[in-house]
Amino acid sequence: MTSRTVELLADAATPEDLLQGQWQGRPSKLDAFKPYLDDRWNQGCTNAWRVWEEIVPLGYQGSYQRVRAYFREKRLPPGPVTARPPSPRVVAGWILCRPETLTETEHLRLKAVRVHCPELDALTGHVRSFGQMLTERQGERLPQWLDAVRQDDLPGLHTLAAGIDRDRDAVIAGLTLPWSSGAVEGHVNRIKMLKRQMFGRAGFHLLRKRVLLYS
Repeated sequence: MTSRTVELLADAATPEDLLQGQWQGRPSKLDAFKPYLDDRWNQGCTNAWRVWEEIVPLGYQGSYQRVRAYFREKRLPPGPVTARPPSPRVVAGWILCRPETLTETEHLRLKAVRVHCPELDALTGHVRSFGQMLTERQGERLPQWLDAVRQDDLPGLHTLAAGIDRDRDAVIAGLTLPWSSGAVEGHVNRIKMLKRQMFGRAGFHLLRKRVLLYS
């Protein structure tokens, strides 16, 4: 946010002061007839089509849609101005990030989300706890983490926990020991890429080439 925008927000006494776009203040064909529309509305006539038929003989040359939109605004109850909620992708990014990398605004918005959604609050705690185990090599905490996950009503994490539990020893070793299979996986991906470049993606055409090659 630029300093000019901050100054504009700080100096605004009413919400109308913020409406300074290129379309604001442009005259409308309906402007001259709005007092008449307001009087008819106050008299109890809320039928936009009927009022449109009344102002056409008076010189109104605009469309019926403008009258209908004006009456629709009158029907809408005034409500408090609230900030647009963050998207699921944004919230997921906040949860998966290291807490110290979030800005103060992001911290506050995530806190508001967690307050209004106990499931997301529990999920955030479990994700951050697992992230700490992963980055600080605390594999010995995995059984405790699995027990904590099962105590919350989070089906998605329950599926993950069940998969981890089937290979618990290997996961604990991966979260504890300094060795990694990343280099091996990199070589495997490189070999697969070379095979796709030479023969294309897997299919009957590739199978036929292999049969001809080794026959």
